[in-house]
Amino acid sequence: MPVPDFQSFFMPVLNRMADGGEHPTTELRESIAADLKLSQEDIAEKLPSGAQTVFANRVAWACVYLMKAGALERPKRAVFRITSRGRELLGLNLARLTVQHLYRYPEFLAFHKGQRAGTVAGHAQEPKEERDQTPEEQLADAYKVLRESLANDLLETVKSASPRFFEELVVDLLVAMGYGGSVEDAGKAVGKSGDGGVDGIIKEDKLGLDVVYVQAKRWSDSVGRPVVQAFAGSLEGFRARKGVLITTSYFSRDAMEYVRMIEKRIVLIDGSQLADLMIDHDIGVNTTHTYKIKRLDSDYFEES
Repeated sequence: MPVPDFQSFFMPVLNRMADGGEHPTTELRESIAADLKLSQEDIAEKLPSGAQTVFANRVAWACVYLMKAGALERPKRAVFRITSRGRELLGLNLARLTVQHLYRYPEFLAFHKGQRAGTVAGHAQEPKEERDQTPEEQLADAYKVLRESLANDLLETVKSASPRFFEELVVDLLVAMGYGGSVEDAGKAVGKSGDGGVDGIIKEDKLGLDVVYVQAKRWSDSVGRPVVQAFAGSLEGFRARKGVLITTSYFSRDAMEYVRMIEKRIVLIDGSQLADLMIDHDIGVNTTHTYKIKRLDSDYFEES
């Protein structure tokens, strides 16, 4: 089963804490994973940032939320213990404990929404909407939406660019990825193909120990197997064993299956991948904002 949303961990965490003992987060993760019958694949699933697993992140945030609500206390680093308020929440016998239930505690509301939530006659107002994601997951989703929008804009701009600009773009990207040596060297090796694309051989590395045949076309329709077969055949004429075929559109299933069958090493890059590579290697984009996500350095506060 997939990893549940982080609010679904509130009750399992409290139930594990019901004995009143001190429980390290590592123990919580192991016992909760067993209770929920999560597979190793589920447990190993990473956040988009790759810095932490989804499972560990959600258990950690569940503990933080419960602690901010006064349901848990932290007697030592990475160790939690239930409080009287936590027992009070267990006594509600809820099938699912959510953030909405924690809004009854002013200190939690202050932590979660701050002044945006506001108060009326000294009582906390409950925000109208709550997500089932941890704050890090919300940031990751927002980043994904922004990146997808940027990728769409990039691809449309590439399709509307002049043939000469498209040629320069491909050269810049290949060099940024570590191919072709310098922009000057790659520019000489990769030139216009006569049909609005680029064509040529470039160095696979700066020393030129091997070469890669490159073709890039601003297609609009699907690129089928015959085009890829012709590309594979042309490698022989350039004495190249490796090739990169780039399109602003997409490849048919037959084309992708053909590449997997043949001995030559050919990489197919469609429009979506082209836009992603441009973003990853800062081609045609610039950074407008940088947000640093910082965590408490518990080691710093350890007293000898």
